[in-house]
Amino acid sequence: MTDPAGPPDGEAGTDGGPGEGGGPPTGPGDGAPGPGGGRYGQELFPPEDPHESERIDAAALVYDPVTTRRLGELGAGPGMRCLEVGAGTGTVARWLLEEAGVAEVVALDRDTHALTAWELPGLRVLTADVTDESLDPGRFDLVHARFVLMHLPGRRRLVHRLAGLLRPGGLLVLGDAVELPDTLDRSSPYRRTMDAMWAALWATIGTDITEVPAYPRYLREEGLREIGAEVVCPPLRPGGPAAHFWSDTLRRMRPELEATGLVDARVVDEALAYLESPLLAEVGPGMAMVWGRRED
Repeated sequence: MTDPAGPPDGEAGTDGGPGEGGGPPTGPGDGAPGPGGGRYGQELFPPEDPHESERIDAAALVYDPVTTRRLGELGAGPGMRCLEVGAGTGTVARWLLEEAGVAEVVALDRDTHALTAWELPGLRVLTADVTDESLDPGRFDLVHARFVLMHLPGRRRLVHRLAGLLRPGGLLVLGDAVELPDTLDRSSPYRRTMDAMWAALWATIGTDITEVPAYPRYLREEGLREIGAEVVCPPLRPGGPAAHFWSDTLRRMRPELEATGLVDARVVDEALAYLESPLLAEVGPGMAMVWGRRED
């Protein structure tokens, strides 16, 4: 998966749902599924939708440069065997093979229809669910999961499983969504609609990134070393891929947005108009990358 649409870090409400005090809604922060019990790709964003690949590729245009720069700086290169968890449309897998020159990429996702048409040397497509306890894809020099854990329950357990797939000296790199806190004014239609989106995502499919700040500690607890992290928050610019991604995401979620009771149709319309306006100027939701290395 390469979809950053997940709830922002913040203070959870007492019921594990939207937070109090006008801040961004958030989930329970304990890896529990959302109250709706749904899953990404089923209740929301089904891969068979003819426009889903385009939406995901718009996100890739925003976040791939950050991801590939970091993977390159961490040493992704010739001879490495890599696991790309939630491979999506395969843009990172393709970069690893064609630009970094790694030996093999196992591209894992529950839906791999966007990958099966490729005939790329070194690419192995694996249709599987990373939460399947029986899954054993082998051992790797690099395990990368971007915008995956936040959509799944049991994130701490998944970090343990992914760390267990590393060869000696191997790298685990995790990327999940974050959003800068904005307590000054969340009354604009755009901010209100984004808050409704976070609430709807958690309520429907359990998306929750309140654990992201704990990822470095999780990697340390798994015995990894050389722990590092960075956060990048891309700007929303008129006509840019980030604006296109979030506009498309909100359009696809309109029923769920209005069902939260936080916005009505008029507010959503105004938010969408702003995302398509030449006046658009916002710091968009960002990505936190966290990494660590297994000792030799």
